[in-house]
Amino acid sequence: MPRSAVIYAGLFLGCWFFLCAAAPVAKTVLFLGDSITAGYGIDASQAYPAVIQNKIDAKGWRFKVINAGQSGDTTAGGLGRLDWLLRSRIDILVLELGANDGLRGLPVENAKKNLQAIIDRTRQRYPQVKIIIAGMKLPPNLGADYGRRFEAIFSDLAKKNKTALIPFILEGVGGVRNLNLSDAMHPTPEGHKLVAANVWKVLEPVMKSLDGARSRGETERQPPV
Repeated sequence: MPRSAVIYAGLFLGCWFFLCAAAPVAKTVLFLGDSITAGYGIDASQAYPAVIQNKIDAKGWRFKVINAGQSGDTTAGGLGRLDWLLRSRIDILVLELGANDGLRGLPVENAKKNLQAIIDRTRQRYPQVKIIIAGMKLPPNLGADYGRRFEAIFSDLAKKNKTALIPFILEGVGGVRNLNLSDAMHPTPEGHKLVAANVWKVLEPVMKSLDGARSRGETERQPPV
């Protein structure tokens, strides 16, 4: 091979590696949840995490949404899945678990302990992670005292761990017949749009605090260091 060809090949490879190294890596938003996050009864592309991804893409932000929702999951189930999920780096954790604990009348303290363990283990693996806790409410037929203690889990954990809080992820959707499927528990596609709006109010400022919230165009215009 001529010497000039070797030089050009070397320059090409050098430029290619430089561009790969300089290319910004998308930050990850992990939604760890139950059937609400999974989009039970509808197409996954209509579930609120997918709606969030569309909002992110419309802004040109460098965030990738991972939907780790699993129908029927409890806080114990989420904790059991966590180590596998943490094998890949995450930058934001949206924690939407607890509803099935409450609907099954499981001990409130157990649910709280499991959620705290999820927070602790995630921070141990990724100390800089941002965490958002999604609050949930229960139907009144489960008892006023149990309902109050259950609903307090989420605000208590958010305060203790200094995380962001979505007060009630189903605000404006829960109990509204035309926004839920025939089971009166799981949102329709239109309901998921409102759930996404509830989440976005809290998630957007968290994303803005991270470098990934700069648009691709803004990143490309950054002066060389």
